[in-house]
Amino acid sequence: MSMGGKIAGAGGDTIQIVVRIVRTDSAKESAMTTEMQARKPRLTDQQVQFYRREGYLLPRAPVFPAPRFAALQSLFEELLAQWLRAGISRSPEHMDVPHFREPRLFDWLFDDAVLDLVEPIIGPDIALWTSHFICKPAAVGKRVPWHEDSAYWKGRLEPMEVVTVWLAIDPSTPANGCMQVIPRTHHNGFSQYQNVADPERAVFSAEIKAEEFDASKAVDCVLEPGQCSLHDGRLIHGSAANTGTMRRCGYTMRYIPTTTRFIANGPHQIYLARGQDRAGNTYSDPTKPNKAWLDAYPDDQPAGH
Repeated sequence: MSMGGKIAGAGGDTIQIVVRIVRTDSAKESAMTTEMQARKPRLTDQQVQFYRREGYLLPRAPVFPAPRFAALQSLFEELLAQWLRAGISRSPEHMDVPHFREPRLFDWLFDDAVLDLVEPIIGPDIALWTSHFICKPAAVGKRVPWHEDSAYWKGRLEPMEVVTVWLAIDPSTPANGCMQVIPRTHHNGFSQYQNVADPERAVFSAEIKAEEFDASKAVDCVLEPGQCSLHDGRLIHGSAANTGTMRRCGYTMRYIPTTTRFIANGPHQIYLARGQDRAGNTYSDPTKPNKAWLDAYPDDQPAGH
C-alpha cells in the first residue's frame, strides 16, 4: 500500500512524496496488522459521543509519560526564556506557531499519544494545522475574551473541522484563569463580535456579543500538568485574567482531517501528521523551520490564534 502527500520544496517547488510499503510475504503483512491493532484508541465510544454532542472533552488521563512530558516542559521554558530575552513587546500569551521556529516541537506534535486522541474524532488521515503556547504570567496574565477559534480562520479551511488538544503545561484552575467553554455552541463558528471595553487587559481586541450565548453555562476546564482538554474549533470559549500567584500555560495543538482543504494565505504552513492527503493539500517539511515565516517576521510575529 502507499501513503503520502505533497511537500513544498526549495524555491516554492512541490515535491510529490509517496511512501510505498511492499508486501513481500505474509509474515510482514501480519506484523504490520499486529502493530496497528496494538495501538488502541485513547477515547471510548462514549467519550467521542460526548465530544460530538458537547463540543469539548476532558479525558483526564495524562497525555504523555512523565519523563516525556517533563522534556516538553523543559523545552517550553527554553523557548519562553528566548522570548523574554528578545524583548518582544507583546506578553507571552502570544507565543503563537512556535513550531515554525522550533522543529523539535514536532517530536510531541506528531507523537502517537496525541494523534491517538485525535484520530477517533477526525479519522486516520491527520494534518497539523497550528500550535500555540498560551502563557498567562502570574498576577498580570490577560483575560481571553469569549471567542470561537474558527472566527480567526474564516476562509482558510474548507470545511471548518478542527480539533484542539489543549495540553496543560502548568496547573490550570479558576484561580489562575483556566479555560472555560460553553457546551453545545460548536454548530455555527461565526458569531457576531464587538470590540472589547478593556483592550489593554485582553488578549484579543474583539469578543462575541453577550446576547449570542449564555455565559452562565460556562464549564471550567480544570487540569493538572500533563492532562488535556479537547475542543471543537467552533466552540465558544474564553478565560478570565490570571490574578493569582501561579503562572498558567497551555500548549494548544490543533489538527484537521486531510479531507479539509487548506487555502494558503501568506507564509502559514501545514504538516502531514498521519496517513495520507485527501484534498490535494501541500505539506511542509517538519524537520525544517518555516523560512517563509521567519523571513516575513524576522524579529517578531503578528498576533494570532
